[in-house]
Amino acid sequence: MSVQTIVSQHEQQREIVSYDPGTGAEIGRAPLSSAEDVKAAVERARNVQPAWANLSFRERRRVILRARALLLQDADEIAQLISRETGKPVAEALAMEIVPTLDAMHYFAHASENLLRPQRIDIGQYGLMGRSSRLIFKPLGVVGIISPWNFPLATPAQEVVMALMAGNAVVLKPSELTPLIALKIGDLFTRAGLTAGLLEILTGDGSTGAALVDARVDKIMFTGSVATGKRVAEAAAKYLTPVVLELGGKDPMIVLEDADTNNAARGAVWGAFANSGQACASVERCYVQESIAHKFIERVLAETKALKQGLGSDPAIDVGSMSNERQLQIVSEHVDDAKARGAQVLTGGRRATNLRGLFYEPTVLTNVDHRMTIMRDETFGPVLPVMTFKTEAEAIDLANDSLYGLTASVWTRNISRGKRIAALVHAGTVMVNEVVYTHGIAQTPWGGIKESGYGRTHGRMGLLELVNTQHVHVNRITFLPDLWWFRYSVAANKLFHGLANNFTSGSVVRTSRLLPGLVRRLFENRE
Repeated sequence: MSVQTIVSQHEQQREIVSYDPGTGAEIGRAPLSSAEDVKAAVERARNVQPAWANLSFRERRRVILRARALLLQDADEIAQLISRETGKPVAEALAMEIVPTLDAMHYFAHASENLLRPQRIDIGQYGLMGRSSRLIFKPLGVVGIISPWNFPLATPAQEVVMALMAGNAVVLKPSELTPLIALKIGDLFTRAGLTAGLLEILTGDGSTGAALVDARVDKIMFTGSVATGKRVAEAAAKYLTPVVLELGGKDPMIVLEDADTNNAARGAVWGAFANSGQACASVERCYVQESIAHKFIERVLAETKALKQGLGSDPAIDVGSMSNERQLQIVSEHVDDAKARGAQVLTGGRRATNLRGLFYEPTVLTNVDHRMTIMRDETFGPVLPVMTFKTEAEAIDLANDSLYGLTASVWTRNISRGKRIAALVHAGTVMVNEVVYTHGIAQTPWGGIKESGYGRTHGRMGLLELVNTQHVHVNRITFLPDLWWFRYSVAANKLFHGLANNFTSGSVVRTSRLLPGLVRRLFENRE
């Protein structure tokens, strides 16, 4: 179902309607925030942020941990809401959204103080001259988060936690397809005692997101499509607002001849079909060494045919519905293009006819190549195209032949070989004998290269995206002028040549030869 914008006859309030994509039933409604609403929310956030920034990490931690306890307490109810609003199985809502969010809340609540502790810089021989430097990390102010529909809890909630622990206020604009989950996030933090205004939830459509960028927040964290990400970056550039862009992926999986075939096949099936393939890290291209291809594909096919598809509320279901009609149409177009160009459909390849909602059958394709859209553009659906290769070098070239670079995986029993190949693959994260899930590890960075975006979330790198880094330099020798100050002379020029030849070598021994000239220069500068 598509989201509709309506005007309430009773309140004359514009609203968006959230539908269950598995049944088409209306779940609830949320306000469609206007540009004026956005401006007011950002102003409220800016007014209360300084007091929050002045609190200790321990005081901020208490609020985050109270929100975490409430999320844990309400986990089953929230998992059901996630399932209804996205179509994913309740099991995936728990495993791929609630569990990693709880983990991230615990980690950043306890680790942020240490991760943002002032950091001393080794400045080499300048330290012998009474100098010292350090970095201190200060909150940005107000962070705008524009989050996607495919992980409506995990993606925004974890970024909210990181931003709050860094001392910022947050304005969150969720996808119009999943507004109710975002409102639930706001409810958790309100109940946890977070000061009003520190977390503003602005439900709405694309116009609301555009207004948030125009509101001149201090940073935008955007997760979504490449096309929309480019528009966000362009709009933010007008104000020099920095952005973190976590965009699409066309993530390759390389299966080498020495891989554990059964385990690699199970990894491929989960990596391709979890969340109905609607993850930026889903396996969208599988390359298998031709000597094991038959055995691997046979196992993939058996695993795929064993999957149960249906409403996500059923605990026995493996694959739920897709989240919106437009995405289902893209999947259909990609598969149809592949079939027209000679791809073979081993299973699936069509919209599920025995189910009422937005279901596309888990699909396995062979005889694919890079002329096909299915191997080049992000599909974002339950399709696993499998292509063979002869040599390791060919596999690496195929993996790197993409505009995207978010994640990739290499499967082999030879761990050294796997790590060597991983270093040659162009992606922000490369996993060896693992797939998709490192977004769920709070300690590790997440982000891509090329058209998969730039900047990072999660881990220390992600936390540093949410602060301003200030360099503080100190000269403890308060009574002496610097050697390089005015006035210049023949002796000064001679000393500067000596500095070029010796001081810049990094050798204390060579620099010590300059001591007589240094002393003369100091007395010369004091006259």
